[in-house]
Amino acid sequence: MERWVSLSVFLTIGFFAQFIDGTVGMGYGAFSASLLIGMGIMPALASASIHTAEIAVSFFSGVSHLRFGNVKKEWLLLLVIPGAVGGALGAYFLASIPGGTIKPFIAGFLLLMGVVILYRFVPPKRIPSPSRLSVALSNPKISSHKISALGFIASFFDAVGGGGWGPIATPGLILTENTEPRKVIGTINLAEFFITIVIAITFFIVLGTEEYDWSMIGMLLIGGAMAAPLAAYLCKRLPARMLGILVGTALIGFNVRTLLIALL
Repeated sequence: MERWVSLSVFLTIGFFAQFIDGTVGMGYGAFSASLLIGMGIMPALASASIHTAEIAVSFFSGVSHLRFGNVKKEWLLLLVIPGAVGGALGAYFLASIPGGTIKPFIAGFLLLMGVVILYRFVPPKRIPSPSRLSVALSNPKISSHKISALGFIASFFDAVGGGGWGPIATPGLILTENTEPRKVIGTINLAEFFITIVIAITFFIVLGTEEYDWSMIGMLLIGGAMAAPLAAYLCKRLPARMLGILVGTALIGFNVRTLLIALL
């Protein structure tokens, strides 16, 4: 009976994590990692499980964005190649450190992700004038080196923390104010699929598969698959700012608790 309760909890985590990510564009890994680590699962295993389940979810999300023309293809390799390197290094780094040692640092990182998400949605949205927007879009300022560096950093912390690709990469590109937000979100989503594969394979190699709880991974994946169409449908109907504030606040609360338990 206890096992079925646990599986139901994992299914619920997968559902709400994808629902949040599908409506506000970030939070799948950070939200699910916060809950799994809070339940006592070691950080490396939590991140490995999340990224394994996320392969299918990110594939369908990325393909959908590609079909709707939301992908800036010239950015894709600039994000994917350094992102794959950063993700592999992050996964190896996390798997090489004892879970009890790294746990408070991961909780601190996820708490920071909560602050980033909260900051992303609390300030009033600034809408540039049409003339400024048209100038920005026709004269992009961000360099390929900056895009690659952002991909490396975001994927490294995504592997280490179980989440971070969306909260770091999406605002990082949107704040350059030279590309339509839908193009940023679509490109980030498609790039995430390839980076997630590399991170998951690295965890397979370093950790082995003996410690994997495949039923937990399956429940996370099924929950995410159930939420994906609903999140897509409600994306334009729910107040994204309110959801973003709730997610950021929840991450801060979960990880303050984990930090206190780990440090006291």
